[in-house]
Formats: sequence, structure tokens, C-alpha cells
Amino acid sequence: MAKSHSPRFLEIVNDARAKVTECTIEDVRQMQENGDEFLLVDVREESEFAKGHLPKAIHLGKGVLERDIEKVVPDPSTKMVMYCGGGYRSALAADAAQRMGYTSVISMDGGWRAWNEAGFAVESS
Repeated sequence: MAKSHSPRFLEIVNDARAKVTECTIEDVRQMQENGDEFLLVDVREESEFAKGHLPKAIHLGKGVLERDIEKVVPDPSTKMVMYCGGGYRSALAADAAQRMGYTSVISMDGGWRAWNEAGFAVESS
């Protein structure tokens, strides 16, 4: 990975990853192809989302997730796949959503970077 993250950040990410379900980009693509019902949630910054995002994704930035998720996703049983740039922020966001009572939250490992590297379809705002 190109980015170097601080040890304390990696510590809380690893703690979150131990508590959440993760999937691969291939899993998400398969779910899309199968027509599975789920909400795809981009937790990156608004400027990142505007430059490009996964098809049909909604934006709910990690910075406002706890404040806004109940308005955007009122049913806590809604199946959600969260993603970010590489899978770190999405793990933290998924953990926060679970602590708020959301029961079907998945973090997409590899995130936007892996999706792009695989050449999968993207959209821009």
C-alpha cells in the first residue's frame, strides 16, 4: 500500500476489523451481478466521492456517519456495504454503525483503490 499510516490509527482499524464482517471487491461485484439487495455506502470525503465512486453508491462520509445514518438508513436491518479508499475508514465506519444497532454491515476490503485497479465500472458526480 502506498500510504503509510500511524501505528495508533492502525491499532484502532485492526480492532474494528476484528469486530466487523469484511468482503472483497469481487464479493461486491458478484452481489451486484446477482441482483442482491444492499445499500452501497461510500464513507470517503465528499470531494473524493465527487471525483468518482462505485455505481449506485450513496455518500455518507465517515465524519458525519453517526450523526446522519439514522436519517439516511432508518431501518437498522438494512444490508449495507461500506467502502472507502482502501478499507480502513470503512472498517471504522462499519464498527460505528454496528455499535449504533445496525445488524447487517459489511466493510469492503481494498476499497476504491482496489476497485479501480481491477478496472470495474465507476461513476462520477
